[in-house]
Amino acid sequence: MPATPETRFATTADGVHIAYQVIGEGRLDLVFSLGQVSNVDQMWEMPETATFVRRLASFSRVIVFDRRGTGLSDRELGAAAPFEAGMDDIRAVMDAAGSERALLFGFQDAGMLSALFAASFPERASGLVLLNSSARGLWASDYSWGWTEADWDEYLQRLEGGWGTRAHAGEHMHWMAPSHPMDVATVDRFARYFRAAGSPGSVVALERIVRDSDVRAILPAIQVPTLVLHSVDDHVEPVEQARYIAERIPGATLVELPSDEHTPFWDTTDLVIDHVERFARRVHADEAEFDRVLATVMFTDIVDSTAQSAALGDHAWREVREQHDKLVRANLARFRGKEIKTMGDGFLATFDGPARGVRCAEAIIAGVGPLGIEVRAGLHTGEVTLDGDDVAGLGVAIGARVGAKAGANEVLVSQTVKDLVAGSGLTFEDAGEHELKGVPDRWHLYRVLSERT
Repeated sequence: MPATPETRFATTADGVHIAYQVIGEGRLDLVFSLGQVSNVDQMWEMPETATFVRRLASFSRVIVFDRRGTGLSDRELGAAAPFEAGMDDIRAVMDAAGSERALLFGFQDAGMLSALFAASFPERASGLVLLNSSARGLWASDYSWGWTEADWDEYLQRLEGGWGTRAHAGEHMHWMAPSHPMDVATVDRFARYFRAAGSPGSVVALERIVRDSDVRAILPAIQVPTLVLHSVDDHVEPVEQARYIAERIPGATLVELPSDEHTPFWDTTDLVIDHVERFARRVHADEAEFDRVLATVMFTDIVDSTAQSAALGDHAWREVREQHDKLVRANLARFRGKEIKTMGDGFLATFDGPARGVRCAEAIIAGVGPLGIEVRAGLHTGEVTLDGDDVAGLGVAIGARVGAKAGANEVLVSQTVKDLVAGSGLTFEDAGEHELKGVPDRWHLYRVLSERT
């Protein structure tokens, strides 16, 4: 991947421009929401954050963005409620990046936003990871781990007075990672990063939003797989907050990290990445299970196409192929089949009923006769995995091997197909047991004898 990913801008429904980047090419999308403030360009100047994001991109396609009011995104917060606006930001960058569903990874106060999005749009969230997050900003009698009004007043006063200075950056980073030594160069990098991420006024405005927020009521409504990670000795957000959150999200997994680090960019990097990767792979495997359906797959193939092409010449063969393709597609429409793709001189298609698939294959074989060509076909009914517009899995492999066993003008089917079409009027002849290349066991195949078109 390039040293610095390209920054693009997504436009929200209310016209706000949100800066985002896409890193990695994994099969699972992961939206990483940075806490407090960010700058998606400047973070690549920070070895700590750059390494962390690239580690995430080693197993996923990572989408990072600057929330409105920070970094390269429009600095105005907009008229919408802050977290409602934040959800619009996530939807906008997901749409712009072509992501239908993603694992949401919220760090720090972005955990509130990610939790709210997962509860509100479960169809867009494959899972949720919360790292060192809270469910409420202020102390309450039933939430004693929140900061008091006095804590917030002192914090915001120091933030506004020192934001972007070396002194404030050094103090802030020691608070975030008290056991990790910070040299002058590291502190200077973070001071520059903070200045690029937001002005003192905008950062204070964003922190006031966090102070006044409370997402406790929506936690039981989160129905996606959830992983809650939290450092046991976190000085910023006590671990009791994570325990509270995990208890209220149905089925959530809580992992307490043996660390005092609030940021995940030093001593806890390996631990956090390992847990997130394992969780992401489990979510992806579960998603793949959800995308498995029962279908009848049909493979067709022109017999001896190479020899016929040589005999007819390129121009004449191209015309024959075009007529063949039109005929196949017409019959797929007639029998309610779905074209998946062309493969060499044949087609892969699926049907939601095996009898329609068999009759489609027969009609194709009968129809290509006047073109002076012969076609073979094979069908199998089994579980297939949906992969966008494609299908995959053992069911597809079996269908391909059955088709390869068929002779000219012959439709072969697996025993599963034969058993499922009882009473349809189709008749079969036993074609014996066969080994199918790359498929376990021996398979009983049957030749279609009926001549329905």
